[in-house]
Amino acid sequence: MTDGYAELTVDRIAAGAGVNKTSIYRRWTDLEGILGDLLTDYATEAVPIPDTGDLEQDLVELALLIRRGMAGEPGDLVMGLAAAAPRNERAAQVVRGFFLERFGLAESIVDHAVARGELPAGTDARAAIETIGAPFFLRLLVTRAPIDEAFARRAAAVGAVALRAGLFSPPATTATAAAPATPAGRTPTP
Repeated sequence: MTDGYAELTVDRIAAGAGVNKTSIYRRWTDLEGILGDLLTDYATEAVPIPDTGDLEQDLVELALLIRRGMAGEPGDLVMGLAAAAPRNERAAQVVRGFFLERFGLAESIVDHAVARGELPAGTDARAAIETIGAPFFLRLLVTRAPIDEAFARRAAAVGAVALRAGLFSPPATTATAAAPATPAGRTPTP
């Protein structure tokens, strides 16, 4: 993928592998199938989800993992498949599956923070991880701005602040939210 997705063809893959393109077509029906299998192979690699015992540190390490994953071939595959997804359902399924699996693993960071008492029960781990990851994909797929270490650390810090501020926590119960505060020693009037 050194020349990018736009220049990639089954013919070029066959030439690079030293085989006839019919050998490629016996296994895959299209380019997106090949790329999908490559991305699926990346998805099967062990992902060391951070568990340092500190929410902020775990989020920083996660953001740095995302940054590393977007550098090089995995990022190129994501870009290629995301470009193909609107016209190729197989590519769309592979991309969705890859990210559902990866985000699902990363949810454990928030779940562990809840278990340690750092965040309230019911914190929406999926929404938090999606929000932290979204800026990376904006840069990778849309703006093509660099994804450097400072950017990754900033995304993690913003996520930690939002989590601590309760933006991913369940709303207060109706009874608690509706009860008016009264000065000490006074009985509320109906």
